[in-house]
Amino acid sequence: MKDVAARAGVGLKTVSRVVNGEPGVTPDTERRVQEAIESLGFRRNDSARVLRKGRTASIGLVLEDLADPFYGPLSRAVEEVARAHGALLINGSSAEEAGREQELVLALCARRVDGLIVIPAGHDHRYLEPEIRAGVATVFVDRPAGRIDADAVLSDSSGGARAGTAHLIAHGHRRIAFIGDQPRIHTAAERLSGYRAAMADAGLPIDDAWVSLGSTAPERVREALTAMLSAPEPVTAILAGNNRVTVTVVRHLAAHPEPVALVGFDDIELADLLGITVIAQDAAALGRTAAERLFRRLDGAGGAPARVTLETVLIPRGSGEIPPPA
Repeated sequence: MKDVAARAGVGLKTVSRVVNGEPGVTPDTERRVQEAIESLGFRRNDSARVLRKGRTASIGLVLEDLADPFYGPLSRAVEEVARAHGALLINGSSAEEAGREQELVLALCARRVDGLIVIPAGHDHRYLEPEIRAGVATVFVDRPAGRIDADAVLSDSSGGARAGTAHLIAHGHRRIAFIGDQPRIHTAAERLSGYRAAMADAGLPIDDAWVSLGSTAPERVREALTAMLSAPEPVTAILAGNNRVTVTVVRHLAAHPEPVALVGFDDIELADLLGITVIAQDAAALGRTAAERLFRRLDGAGGAPARVTLETVLIPRGSGEIPPPA
């Protein structure tokens, strides 16, 4: 900074004001300082800035899987809010492993991020209590925290699944299957609950063979679907618990001789062209709402932790409107 000040013919304070975007510098002086910075290849020392201000202007985002299309819009929305606040976003994947989630979260805290947005893989987040007490603002998204009170931004998974199942019932279906993710995952349990509630609302029994929860790997989903469709009284409709299940079901049904109705939870690419009825979450709104809440906390907003629930939308496109066989 001394070299920049000398070349521009200004004081150190003026260089500091230009670098930090502070007022009180004339346009001509700012231009001279910027020219000196460029010619000398000056770069701000963020480590020194952290020591001085006590903030790193960075936040961490822990996702389930960066490769999952659902998390793309969510991550981008978080990044846009962070950028608007002059902060850098650092993200990583937990791979749905509680130990890896904790390792990644604590590594981000060790690098002194100002705040965290976490899509939890585990069910016990007491390991975060010391970090939260130390001032690391934390918001959970898509699923709530386990065993601690913390801000959370969720979709109405139960309500969405209930609406999707009711939609199939309204189109004449009585034998409706639910294929979902691991039962320990909050969203999978909520969607199963919504499915069961809609069936109960209609006075319809549920055969245990119509419900399958587990890995979303294509092999597992295909095996469950094959059993449901080859039973003496096969299911006539399917509620798919998430985008990965929906993709596998669509591929399997393409070779099935009889039409089977389908409603998928989460919108997927080309679903509009393929005519797939979905229960759509607004992933970008989840990310944006969580990030805005995080920065309000960083700006000093108090109050007890709150849970915000965003509505889902049923989008009929054809697959959910197929009637059962006569």
